[in-house]
Amino acid sequence: MDAAYWRAVADDGFRLPHDRPLDQLTVELVEMLGSPDPQVRDGLAYPTLGTWVERGVYDDLLPGLGDGMASGLMVGIGDVASDGVFRRSFSALVLAECLQRDQTVDRLVGEQVLEWGDRLIGWLLRERDVRGYVPGKGWAHAVAHGADAIGVLAGSRHLEAPELTALLDVIADRVLLPTPPLTHGDPDRLAGAALAVLDRDLVPLDVVERWVGRVGAAADSYAGSKQDDPFSTTFNPQQLLRALSLQLQLRTPAPPHRADLLLTVADALRSTNAPFVS
Repeated sequence: MDAAYWRAVADDGFRLPHDRPLDQLTVELVEMLGSPDPQVRDGLAYPTLGTWVERGVYDDLLPGLGDGMASGLMVGIGDVASDGVFRRSFSALVLAECLQRDQTVDRLVGEQVLEWGDRLIGWLLRERDVRGYVPGKGWAHAVAHGADAIGVLAGSRHLEAPELTALLDVIADRVLLPTPPLTHGDPDRLAGAALAVLDRDLVPLDVVERWVGRVGAAADSYAGSKQDDPFSTTFNPQQLLRALSLQLQLRTPAPPHRADLLLTVADALRSTNAPFVS
């Protein structure tokens, strides 16, 4: 990888070079997505791929590019605190770019989008490296990037109520997993993904209310738990509820059924924070 070559591309406004075949350029950029050097990964590879997808460079190749990104989600899956997380996490971002582009150019069939969704969900629930910022290496942010991709997926015309309901369940499943605390804005990004689902206004309100209840049932640190540290399992769902409350209150335009959902989330927060609100 010639960093100087790609810096020149970036300095030229990410204009597509014509001195090398696109497939060769793409292979190199995909390899760079896994670099532990943030200047290579964040500064060159991701913005180049994202810009080219947005500008239509890959319109005729979108299924193949997305397949490659979906495969990248599984590189080193299960590892913790290794550099493999960068390839997985940034593959999710580029996959989201492919899904977003399809909403404009309509190049993907439903079967393809649903397959990518299944692979994205499978990765997000299996990902164990939940680090946010890694000193010296920049952002890993797998959960945040996965949430962003889920949010874009939720906007696809190929998803209806059953698939959107499944995405809500995945968001709940992610925060209920026994992992370290999700920090660096991860709960906010997961809440944003949930609101992207709600924006479609296809999931019945009673289903959403039961979903909030499920998260709330796991978020109570003050219910007489016999665990030495109840916060180890309640912190993440509690943070998701708080992020949902904030975004429901402040987001514009207002999501459908905002008033009803605010009451539901407020009830969950009230019951799980009884020492402070009673």
